[in-house]
Amino acid sequence: MSLDTTGLYHYPPPDSVWLRQHTEEIIDPEQPIIDPHHHLWEHDGHPYLMDDLLDDVETGHNIVATVFVQASYGYRASGPQEMRCIGETEKVIEFVQQAKQRGIRQDLCAGMVGFVDLMTGDKVAAVIEAHMAVAGSRFKGVRHSISRDNHFPDGIVLKPAPKGLLANQKYREGLLRLTDYDLCYDAMLYHQQIPELTALAQAMPELPIILDHFGCILGVGHYRGREKETFAIWRKDMRDLADCPNVSVKIGGMGMIICGPRYHENEAPPGSLELAEAWRPYIETCIEFFGVERCMFESNFPVDKAMFSYPVLWNAYKRSVAGLSSQDKMALFHDTAKRVYRL
Repeated sequence: MSLDTTGLYHYPPPDSVWLRQHTEEIIDPEQPIIDPHHHLWEHDGHPYLMDDLLDDVETGHNIVATVFVQASYGYRASGPQEMRCIGETEKVIEFVQQAKQRGIRQDLCAGMVGFVDLMTGDKVAAVIEAHMAVAGSRFKGVRHSISRDNHFPDGIVLKPAPKGLLANQKYREGLLRLTDYDLCYDAMLYHQQIPELTALAQAMPELPIILDHFGCILGVGHYRGREKETFAIWRKDMRDLADCPNVSVKIGGMGMIICGPRYHENEAPPGSLELAEAWRPYIETCIEFFGVERCMFESNFPVDKAMFSYPVLWNAYKRSVAGLSSQDKMALFHDTAKRVYRL
């Protein structure tokens, strides 16, 4: 099974020749990094599998571990529908075992966030246990996307989720099962849905929630040219969300086509200084509201790889927080991810 894509936009594939046009010296190469959000897949004939991941994490930054996040890859072709997602976990564990056999230094996929259809009632627990039977202690959380936006009734890249899932009683019952297994919930949504997540976080304070990609700030269609207005709305909603102590934020994903970047259309890729300046208001807002202890930098590769390279991405993050203390940097690059995902 592949990504359930629809809508007007598609993830552009990375162009390795284009990306190599811009290289940089690695900033602070000793800084330990946990990359808490990447995928493995074969999407539209463009695979990003273990060797591709290795090619990125070994480009100079001190990546010590990573967290894999579900992307509808490698599903089983038969069997109960709700159990087919276990195929993705099986594939990833195969990669982990191969990496160990090859003596790979990094702990790749040290944590795994898998898919569970949280609307399947009594079956949720069985699916969770099936993931854990395959992945063991590496299985750390669940992501069941709720992303939808009224301006894109047919979806943007992904098929839109049903309306109001976070307030749906059955969905919340599924989320409650996560707490039985000490799992976290990765929230994939669009920025207009952040108030819905705030309401959920208030109603379920015992559930550890991780907001993916800043809250995925849309910058296409209706939102193109309205960046200042969108930022003001997003900032207000993030302020309210930050009052929920059970919520952490992944800082990244700004290379997604739906967020509005068009770097891939330029003659050469952007440098880290350009990216740091573009992202600084968003990064500073997250740190201001949530504190470094609830923020973590992510790569979101290979999705963001269409816009910039892995070493340039992490250089941009390092530039954006150059003025912080070494302790704060350690939290953003390593410690928050380690604690939240219990690595």
